[in-house]
Formats: sequence, C-alpha cells, structure tokens
Amino acid sequence: MAYDHLLNTMSEFRVHSYKTDEGTVVECHGRLTQDHAMQFRDEVRKLIAGEKKLMLDLKGVPQMDSTGLGAVATLYVSARTRGCRIIVVNASQALRKLFSITNLMMLFEDVGRHGGKIV
Repeated sequence: MAYDHLLNTMSEFRVHSYKTDEGTVVECHGRLTQDHAMQFRDEVRKLIAGEKKLMLDLKGVPQMDSTGLGAVATLYVSARTRGCRIIVVNASQALRKLFSITNLMMLFEDVGRHGGKIV
C-alpha cells in the first residue's frame, strides 16, 4: 500500500509559477518525460502571452527524455514568435549535458542560476 503511494508520488509532475521583477519564474518538479511533457507544454504555453521573459527553473527535474526536450524546444519557438525570451536556470549537470549534446543549449541565452541557487 505505501509502495503504491511512493510510486504515485515519484511519477507526479508539477509546475509552479510566480512573477518577479525579472519576469515569470516557472518551477518544475518531477520527471519531464513522455508522461508529463504535454502537461508541461500546455501549462507553460499559457504563461507566454504578455510576458517578456520566462525562466524555466529545472532544479526539481531529475530526468528529462526526448519528449520533454521536445516540449522545451516547442516552448522556445512559441515564446520567440510572441516576443518572449525563455531562459533555463538551475539545470542539473545531466540536463545541461543533454541540452549540449542536442545543440539546444545555445537557444537558451542564460543557462545558469536564479535566486542565488546553484546551477
């Protein structure tokens, strides 16, 4: 019984956003995989309208697959066509390597840190 709850908790994906003086921060929590990529894309896409800058805080994302990567790339295109800039912050070493290998790192101007958090 407790094991089932643990599996459900591990498979959840959440997005939390808030505004700062710099723009809107989108904190992501959970594995950004095929199971959650559409939810992520749809929730973040709603935030793009009227924004100049979105910061995707990936500190809480331990894993991303090709579908999650595709969702991030799709959001980049959606944002650019609407005059919004997307910045990836607090990505783990593994996620930064994934962005680098796929040549997506160069799309996101400032892959770094936000709020004093380590990359």
